[in-house]
Amino acid sequence: MRNRVTHCVKLAFCALTLGCSLGCQALAVAPPSAHEWASLSAEQQAQKGAEIRQQLARATPAEREAFRAQMRQQLEGMNPEQRRALIAKTREGWKSMTPEQRDAFRAQRKAQLAELPAEQRRELVRQRKAMLDQMSPEERAALREKLPAR
Repeated sequence: MRNRVTHCVKLAFCALTLGCSLGCQALAVAPPSAHEWASLSAEQQAQKGAEIRQQLARATPAEREAFRAQMRQQLEGMNPEQRRALIAKTREGWKSMTPEQRDAFRAQRKAQLAELPAEQRRELVRQRKAMLDQMSPEERAALREKLPAR
């Protein structure tokens, strides 16, 4: 009888472990669509971004790479008109922010970058340079518009 109970407990534990692992895989981080993201307010974008960052912090390296690949596919799959619309929406959101909100956003971003190890910061710089090389002049101008004057 005791062996039967032990066997049932082991079987239940295995089923629970399998269920949890399958559930975790189902909760893989998925990037929002560009249309969905553009429809969010600046505060909602900040909140959604924080949620995604938390999910990515808990994700495996393979899941993080899959997230980045999905983001790239979404952006590459957009036609020029869709990209211009996304840029325009981004500009509107930035222009609608108060100077205090912009400063808070910048400070938050700087704090996030400061927490990263040096190797990850270097990788981000490399990725950003590659991204800038692929951007159109309009996209670069939209990005430059967000940067503080030096």
